[in-house]
Amino acid sequence: MGLRPIKRGDAGTWQRLHEQNSDWLTPWEATLPKGARPAATTYRQMIQGLRRQAGQGRTLPFVVTYDGEMVGQLTVSGVTWGSARWAQVGYWLSREHAGRGTMPLAVAMVIDHCFEVVGLHRIEIAVRPENAASLAVVRKLAIDQVGVAPRYLHIDGDWRDHLLFAITAEQAPGGVVARLTDRSQPAP
Repeated sequence: MGLRPIKRGDAGTWQRLHEQNSDWLTPWEATLPKGARPAATTYRQMIQGLRRQAGQGRTLPFVVTYDGEMVGQLTVSGVTWGSARWAQVGYWLSREHAGRGTMPLAVAMVIDHCFEVVGLHRIEIAVRPENAASLAVVRKLAIDQVGVAPRYLHIDGDWRDHLLFAITAEQAPGGVVARLTDRSQPAP
């Protein structure tokens, strides 16, 4: 399992993964409410937007890999500096790779990167209450639920409630990867 910055050359794989996993992903993907400005309609436009935001220090877009092949995407977005120093993490993974521990490790790696390298203090993850796969990720990482956000994001054509999870740098002094690894080891 690995992570790397997303790039233009990922377009074909990204499109193929989305098409192959449309039934798996559609219920959880963001949509635009009526009257919103049009979103990027092509992969190239999406990458341009992500790269522009990354250049402004507001987003960190990653590809999740398994054996060197793209299997999902993980994006740190809404990076807020100043006295807040926090961001949100969103992710998706192909159905074929779900349940293997790939996404919990990817999220743990990104959180550690955000705390140790980027200098953020808090990471939040919003999950729909019905999304068992994403709930399993935050639970495996022992990230605390800090609230419920009614009608939080426009997902799959409507405003949807989300559970909010958050972790601060103080809650993971040895890193989230180490905490995940320690929890996955059998007891002596």
